Amino acid sequence: MAARGLGSSSWSTTLSYTSHFRTSSLVIKAPHGRLIRGKPLWRSYIIRAEVKYVNAEEAKQLVSTEGYSIVDVRDTSQFARAHIKSCYHVPLFIENKDNDVGTLVKRTLHNNFSGLFYGLPFTKPNTEFVQTVKSQLPPESKVLIVCQEGLRSSAASDRLEKAGFENIACISSGLQSVKPGIFDTVGSKELQDAGKAGLVTIQGDISRVLGAILVCALLFITLFPDLAEKILGFFPAA
Repeated sequence: MAARGLGSSSWSTTLSYTSHFRTSSLVIKAPHGRLIRGKPLWRSYIIRAEVKYVNAEEAKQLVSTEGYSIVDVRDTSQFARAHIKSCYHVPLFIENKDNDVGTLVKRTLHNNFSGLFYGLPFTKPNTEFVQTVKSQLPPESKVLIVCQEGLRSSAASDRLEKAGFENIACISSGLQSVKPGIFDTVGSKELQDAGKAGLVTIQGDISRVLGAILVCALLFITLFPDLAEKILGFFPAA
């Protein structure tokens, strides 16, 4: 297609697509709008989707056969509960220990709610995240970014891509989707359960116990109705 005012100049488009890991790269070259010695000045517009989003099995393949290094971007508490052996730990968020008035109020509110119920530390962005990763892995490295749910790894991947890393992959649903046995792990829990802490886990255990008791009671009443009636007869009516 001819560009207006540029004679024989034209648009040039190149599209590359790799279906297995759902990545694509679109490069569009367009004339700048003026001529230099009879030739158009070209400008390239590049739209990239370089990050590979994979499932747990594909991630294992990237590490074992393609030489990807694992960077765990979770906080220190989740990392301590369970992590993949031989990974790099570079948190995207670090614990916020600032003591200004605003931070103290926010930390108190956090500790009384999210911290108490979910066991999450009060954090702030790690401003040295990219620098720390670069100090351990050069930009040409193949990197698999992992977190618990998949959100932090996507954010971390975006920052690393802007910093020059070109071979980045993420587990799309995070470590919570990794079944036991896929990776060799370290810690007291499975990778799936590393995000579970605080009162939520206690409530979960209580719910499971109460549920089991109720099911047993229902089976007992169903199988032994006469005996159940006698037992209930010992309790006075309200």
